[in-house]
Amino acid sequence: MPVLLPPALELSLDLLHCPTCRTPCLRPHHGALRCPAGHTFDIARHGYAGLLTGTRATSGDDAAMVQARDRFLSTGSYAPIRHVVARLAADSVPEQARILDVGCGTGYYLAGVLDQLPGARGLGLDTSVRALRSAARAHDRAAAATWDVFRPFPLADGVADVVLDVFAPRNPAEFHRVLRPTGRLIVVRPTGRHLAELRGRVPGMVTIDPAKEQRLHRALDPFFKVTVTEQVEYPAALAGPDALNLLAMTPSARHVSRADLTGDGLLPDRVTVSVLVTAYRRR
Repeated sequence: MPVLLPPALELSLDLLHCPTCRTPCLRPHHGALRCPAGHTFDIARHGYAGLLTGTRATSGDDAAMVQARDRFLSTGSYAPIRHVVARLAADSVPEQARILDVGCGTGYYLAGVLDQLPGARGLGLDTSVRALRSAARAHDRAAAATWDVFRPFPLADGVADVVLDVFAPRNPAEFHRVLRPTGRLIVVRPTGRHLAELRGRVPGMVTIDPAKEQRLHRALDPFFKVTVTEQVEYPAALAGPDALNLLAMTPSARHVSRADLTGDGLLPDRVTVSVLVTAYRRR
């Protein structure tokens, strides 16, 4: 039985072009998306479009990471970050804004932006099909599709009013291409103090490169200029399994074993959340 085209995905078809031949027209066809040249892309029963072709990316979050992220984000511990992202994204955008979230994960931040913009619609891209199962249900105006940030996006030029990049890899040239001339890029990344209490206690946690900020600006500077940067920093209490969920949802989950977490008092009951949120304009 063909999968019905989710309404949010149907609203996003005018943003998309064929990942194989770059034809700017994908249309529903027997429970899939098809371009005029006949290239066909499945729509998963969970509601996302399978646009990623060829060699599959292997870095997408697995089921355990996605479940941990859902549990942790449901506590509201990262709600202040989502609030700032939504506020900066909503500044000076048209009523019918189109929001692209690259590396969208479960769609948590995209949903926050769409809540702030009642007339907007969104599209989330991610390599993780497990995460996209949640992203496709994160908001009734949010569509989701598989894609690798390091490849040219399956999008037409200048179609996005806002591009979100929250704790995700970046492709500055493609961000610039798909943004409208007046569009805005929102980038969120951790400072060196982010989750410091957890990093200090857990062997094997991924460290934050002190040169990361300089590399970010070198990469983005040819394409974008900074409009505003806000630091979001606050203590977050970790009750019950929150610390384990927080650890399990990060890239460190691939480097830390359960054996590393044995021992009373190893995991903290409070961490510092510290990130920078920057809004950029196109050059």
